[in-house]
Amino acid sequence: MSSGEKVAGTVANYVDERTGAAKWLKKNLTKVFPDHWSFMLGEIALYSFIILLLTGVFLTFWFDPSQRDVIYHGSYMPLNGLQMSAAYESTLHISFDIRGGLLMRQIHHWAAILFMAAIVAHMLRVFFTGAFRKPREFNWIIGIGLLTLGIVEGFLGYSLPDDLLSGTGIRIAQAIIQAMPIVGSYLSFFAFGGAFPGTAFIPRIFTVHVLLLPGIFLALITAHLMLVWYQKHTQYPGPGRTEKNVVGFPFMPVYMAKAGGFFFVVFGVTAFLGAVASINPIWYYGPYTPTQISAGSQPDWYMGWLDGLVRMAPALETHAFHHTISWNILIPGVIVPGIFFTFLALYPFIESWMTNDKREHHLLDRPRNAPNRTALGAFGITFMMVTLLNGGNDLIATHFALSISQITWMSRIAVLVLPPLAFVITKRLCLSLQRSDRDLVLHGKETGRLVRLPHGEFVEVHEPLSDEEAWSLTQHEQLPALEFKDTDEHGVRRPGGLMNKFRVKVSRANAEAIAKPDTDDLKEIEHH
Repeated sequence: MSSGEKVAGTVANYVDERTGAAKWLKKNLTKVFPDHWSFMLGEIALYSFIILLLTGVFLTFWFDPSQRDVIYHGSYMPLNGLQMSAAYESTLHISFDIRGGLLMRQIHHWAAILFMAAIVAHMLRVFFTGAFRKPREFNWIIGIGLLTLGIVEGFLGYSLPDDLLSGTGIRIAQAIIQAMPIVGSYLSFFAFGGAFPGTAFIPRIFTVHVLLLPGIFLALITAHLMLVWYQKHTQYPGPGRTEKNVVGFPFMPVYMAKAGGFFFVVFGVTAFLGAVASINPIWYYGPYTPTQISAGSQPDWYMGWLDGLVRMAPALETHAFHHTISWNILIPGVIVPGIFFTFLALYPFIESWMTNDKREHHLLDRPRNAPNRTALGAFGITFMMVTLLNGGNDLIATHFALSISQITWMSRIAVLVLPPLAFVITKRLCLSLQRSDRDLVLHGKETGRLVRLPHGEFVEVHEPLSDEEAWSLTQHEQLPALEFKDTDEHGVRRPGGLMNKFRVKVSRANAEAIAKPDTDDLKEIEHH
């Protein structure tokens, strides 16, 4: 044993005698994690957040979060001698005069785009597979909180340079704040330190962007990972996998090596995008002035659906009691997003209420086996896509020679018609796939070989499924719909009659499914 190994052993023994760390490390470093590509979506979000922290620290060394007026005398000659804020001037300085500054800016922005995309993809995977069910309801709520904070953090981040594009976004945000009844004007004056645009907003959102929200992110991500570690990871159904075990690879060394390598893959992809794909070229937009707006203004994609909602809202205002309520801003900017995110956060409890299922679930669902949930997901995605497309209605109008009025009315109709249509079509598709699985279990795989029977009939030969394949298609549970009687066993009327009737109806809709093959079905097939 070398001297270095002896020193390391002595230090490890010293720490273990005082903390008992060896037993804890032995238990946790051998913890088993399931292996599936979809579980890496959450890791992409985690690694993107780390990249954001690293590049953000670099950018804070030279960024000046101030709205004081300065005259630009930098390397970008088209703006030379122009009056602008110190925030915009320092961003130009980072982009053109700091070695690696533009690369870091673009890596930071691409990492933010990837961070939000990974969160959305991860939460879609969790939603469609039912990974939010007991005991993971709190982790789902934490995920919704991270998604919401990510939207706010991203908006504040690309507002910091104080260019014409970001200033337009801030102006829209101020309008949404002012649309809140009674308190809107007070909140706007508080946020901007007076009348818009003021001189206090950039310093304030800088503090929130680099200190407050990252701290909250770190706390929520830590809590999220600790809950995943404590509750064990969900897994897809398969041989040897039950609700009480985990089949996979140990944390050390297998999973740690894969995760470490994947971090560098994510970092490499982000760095490549930052090097070759220009994003947010603020020198094209110019400094923000309240009297100007750039044509074709588009926010980042995770804010685009909110912008699209505001653009499609009809001009509705109410004047009463010396107050004006701008419904065309309040409904799309506050009420609809509030309802959407509240429903998402409460959905685990809503589904448990519909099914009366209070058990723990560690095995995931195939989306087709939960048709109502999958259809709800398709409803939400369709709603988001319609509003996101409408967020670029001006560019769509110029590229396809359409009028804004045509696009606006089409989006208004589509946002009301397409999501319910997507719900119905998706649910029918899920039930059709269930029926296909049932036929496959009962009749086997089609081989394409035709055989003529002695009496002249032609039949196709089917190859029976293996036990493992048949099990994978029939292992899922099919909970029956709830049933409530108006009276108890003593003839006394039960309380909450209307609510119970409503619960029965939604439970029946949620429980709609194609029955799995049972023993009698299999015996009948064997007989034929």
